[in-house]
Amino acid sequence: MGLPQSSIRLRIRYGETDQMGTYYNARVLDWFECGRTEFLRAAGVPYAQMEQRGVFLPLVQAHINYAGRARYDDELIVTTTASPEGRARIRFDVHITHADRSSEVANGYTIHAAVNANGKPIRPPTWLTDTLSQNRMA
Repeated sequence: MGLPQSSIRLRIRYGETDQMGTYYNARVLDWFECGRTEFLRAAGVPYAQMEQRGVFLPLVQAHINYAGRARYDDELIVTTTASPEGRARIRFDVHITHADRSSEVANGYTIHAAVNANGKPIRPPTWLTDTLSQNRMA
């Protein structure tokens, strides 16, 4: 069945473009965050609820492959999957494609430490790992 995944649609806003007429490279991390946030929501653990339960996921590593161009008003699909990464981390893999032609725009991943409210590393709680491993997302 593969990893659970979540997909969202985004449209490139004018402020996300650069003088060359394509998306500004740093925007990809914003799009990764949108995908990660909606992945967690679709998994039944909105980030705000996770924080209320004492689990935080600060970013510790990011990697981006820039695969193609996208311009103002292009519609993109951001597809996100998650998996454990070691004992106290979660990895979110992200693929961004054009909605109308499926050509790749960017891909990569972010790795997040699981920490408590004091910033101390913790193992992701069972309720989180069980929720993330369920293949019930669209």
